[in-house]
Amino acid sequence: MGYLTNDEFFTKLTELFDQRKGKDHGSIILVQKRLSHDQPLPEATSDTIFPDLHPPKPMPVLIKATNARGKERRQDKIKLRTVVEPDSLPAFFEKYAEVCKSGMTTLKPRDRSKRKGKAKKKKGAAGAP
Repeated sequence: MGYLTNDEFFTKLTELFDQRKGKDHGSIILVQKRLSHDQPLPEATSDTIFPDLHPPKPMPVLIKATNARGKERRQDKIKLRTVVEPDSLPAFFEKYAEVCKSGMTTLKPRDRSKRKGKAKKKKGAAGAP
């Protein structure tokens, strides 16, 4: 699978969030990482132990999103990837934040009341002599 353009990525990410609307369970995983596989890096010296922390020029960023399907439902898994060039990062992240905020309002929060109740019971039982 290749990389999507930034606009295609936003369209598909919105669709991914919309698919989750009203469902009981599931996850959407968002990942951002520096794309450095084609970038030459200077050698490590005693002054710069980690030369990759200060690259000679800004590096592009790889943005990924997936609906986190397991092995048993791998055919339903959706993977989205795009590369953002350093000069377009501020505009990209502005729109990315908008899409994520609007998409996350449609997600249903987890019901953690059962887990909290069990934790209180264990804590109370452990404290009893």
